[in-house]
Amino acid sequence: LFSAIIWNLLTWYLGIPSSSSHALIGGFIGAVVMGAGWQAILLPGLEKILIALFASPIIGFVFGYLILRFVMMLSWNATPKINTFFKRSQLVTALALALSHGTNDAQKTMGIITLALVTGGYLISFEVPLWVIVICAGMIGLGTAVGGWKLIRTLGGKFYRIRPIDGFASQLAGAIVIIGASLVGGPVSTTQVVSSTIMGVGAAERVNKVRWGVTKDIALAWLLTIPATGIFGAGMYWVIMKIIP
Repeated sequence: LFSAIIWNLLTWYLGIPSSSSHALIGGFIGAVVMGAGWQAILLPGLEKILIALFASPIIGFVFGYLILRFVMMLSWNATPKINTFFKRSQLVTALALALSHGTNDAQKTMGIITLALVTGGYLISFEVPLWVIVICAGMIGLGTAVGGWKLIRTLGGKFYRIRPIDGFASQLAGAIVIIGASLVGGPVSTTQVVSSTIMGVGAAERVNKVRWGVTKDIALAWLLTIPATGIFGAGMYWVIMKIIP
């Protein structure tokens, strides 16, 4: 958890959208490998997690592309007043996206905290305590409200100039993908899904509309997240074991 926090704070400070999910998985793997070796990693479970994490941006891009195409087809002969409809509709899609964020991201943090409580002997069975649910939900909401402006500027303006129809389509696509993943038990990255839906929506309108140079920086951050947090997690485990034998 500490390694994920360090990485998320670093990328937040730089204004680069990164995956908290990747950070949690990387830190967890690093700590486990340092403490118990590679044999402690259950490969089938890890494969399922990695497939979900790396497939979700592709699915998000496709959904964003298709939804904008469909919405543009329905509103082909509409007057400019339809922008008011999309602006108001974004209240609903934003709520759906926020709900999907909580259903997926909060569960991963709750799972790791509960696992630590079980392995530490504080819990007999793997049942998430109410206080863990309340704290994780509250902190995710607080962090989103207080610390998200740098990332909002990146997602909301650096890819391309987002119009109401673009925001509506990308939010709807993101909510569908993330809630769908939560229903089937697939851990995905909200950041990756939302970023990819925005790119898909932009590409659906005009491929050269998207500033692909920005996407390269974000993709590099995504690729570095698991290795970097894995090293941080292993290092933190080593330090803690030196302090607390």
